[in-house]
Amino acid sequence: MFDTAEAPPPPSFAPAVFDRIQSALETDGPVAAVDRLCEELRQADDLQAYFYAKLMRKRVELGVPPFPTGPAADLPPETHETYEETIRDVGREVGQAYLDRGDIARAWAFFRLIGEPEPVRQALEAYQPGADDDPYPAIEVAWQHAVHPQKGFDLVLDRNGVCSAITMVHSSDLSTNPELRTYCIRQLVNALHAQLRERVQNDLSARGSPPPEEAALAELLTVRADLFDEDTYHIDVSHLSSIAQMALHLPPGPELDRARELCLYGARLSPSLKGSGDTPFEDTYADYKIYLDIVAGENADAGLQHFREKITPGLEEGNSYPAEVFINLLVKLDRPADALAAAKEFLPTTDDRQLTCPSVTELARQLGDFATLADAARTRSDPVNYLAGLIAARTPTAAKESV
Repeated sequence: MFDTAEAPPPPSFAPAVFDRIQSALETDGPVAAVDRLCEELRQADDLQAYFYAKLMRKRVELGVPPFPTGPAADLPPETHETYEETIRDVGREVGQAYLDRGDIARAWAFFRLIGEPEPVRQALEAYQPGADDDPYPAIEVAWQHAVHPQKGFDLVLDRNGVCSAITMVHSSDLSTNPELRTYCIRQLVNALHAQLRERVQNDLSARGSPPPEEAALAELLTVRADLFDEDTYHIDVSHLSSIAQMALHLPPGPELDRARELCLYGARLSPSLKGSGDTPFEDTYADYKIYLDIVAGENADAGLQHFREKITPGLEEGNSYPAEVFINLLVKLDRPADALAAAKEFLPTTDDRQLTCPSVTELARQLGDFATLADAARTRSDPVNYLAGLIAARTPTAAKESV
């Protein structure tokens, strides 16, 4: 039931303990003997064995073989519900005992068994490890077991810094959990922005140009023309590049604005530190900044034109990604009709499964434009969706339900 390799070694019991258990059995019977065993185990603080002893007590009451790890076939069908309720009750008791002593990892083993993560989630929410505490068992429960992934991420960011937190995000598939992905990116943007702002302030002060304490990062970058001379940088440029790219997933808000300032900083770096990206982000930070400006609603039309001009050269080289970026921007701006028009123009035959943006089929269904859906399916030699589009266009009820 549990990984004994992860459990502490069981305590050693004196011969007198076994004598007392045997005496209780001989004097008062099996139930009293198990009660005596439970008392001894609690006094010895052996919660793992206590759990199994409590299950043994119920099995003795039910008149079935006493071995708590025995097969379920030992139990008559009419006893299953009662026995399972005992497992839940004792699991809560032992799990809570572990939580009371701050042992989240071992508590989780019991609450996971009974399918009740909430007490552990609440414990993680309140968890604040001391300087000498090892937070990794709690991080594993929070992140790997998804009990409270936001807390797990915060623990890594606080204890190990930006680099480990970036690695945590990159090594996890968060595409199916956009809410968590957004949370992590926001935290990374906030952490890197605060770190960068402090370091630029300190640099300016060291150069004899102390800025106002409340000055925004964008203002700090204009204080001195020589701030970036001699390939100067104030932050790990790999961290800056990773977080700026992640920020493309952010919705409008303060973190998006801070990410825009990070891109302003990145654009001021020397060419050897900026690197180059793949189209449509060849000019890395400058292109990221334009993208984020569009999402923020600033210079959106000019920004869209900037990315639109990259589509045809990309398609000529067999690269549809610039078109996908453009369509995603239109979706973010809540312009689905424009997004559909762009998808029809630039991606009429592209396999939907290869796209990082909504396809013609998906956008047409969202808009209820089933004639377009049918036309696109015919262009892609897709008879199934072709006929589905024709039927939906002729059947108002079906069309309405599919939107």
